[in-house]
Amino acid sequence: MLDITIPQKGFTTKELVMTALFTAVTVVCAWISIPIGTIAITLQTFAVFCVLLTLGGRDGLFSCLAYILLGAIGLPVFTGFKGGLGVLVGPTGGYILGFMLMALIYWAGTKLLGKKLAVQIILLLAGLAVCYTFGTLWFVYGYSDNGSTMAFIKAAKICVIPFVPFDLLKLVLALILSDRVKKYAKI
Repeated sequence: MLDITIPQKGFTTKELVMTALFTAVTVVCAWISIPIGTIAITLQTFAVFCVLLTLGGRDGLFSCLAYILLGAIGLPVFTGFKGGLGVLVGPTGGYILGFMLMALIYWAGTKLLGKKLAVQIILLLAGLAVCYTFGTLWFVYGYSDNGSTMAFIKAAKICVIPFVPFDLLKLVLALILSDRVKKYAKI
């Protein structure tokens, strides 16, 4: 049986500090927007990849949760300096909530399969696919709720397909950066 409960010992001071630090990194990465043609790329997924690769599944999950909770209470931590429950329940909120699913998949997967590089990459790609799927379903529901309808495939063409190559590049960069950060921070 897979045990992903929080250990009785809780968090060490270093774990708390690193979790808070990487929550702040996620906020800053959400604010960075790079316009490319008709789309804008943010670094949120890059931050989530870095969080999970550097901190691991448990602490990464709590970093993602802290990020979402900060936004939910109204702090402008999301893309475009937005915050509040309206962002989370809006059409694109599912992608933000999907970060939690990415972290859960990574945590459970590394508990079951270990932390070899190939396993980490597969888990991050699986988590990203789940995040895409959950976010796109949420997006479709968000449009349907407004009286219009949108097919899942059309939503995926708008919300996912243009971002896949960039998210794969972000994953490669996160692999390189997180490895160096772990060495220097002795994580």
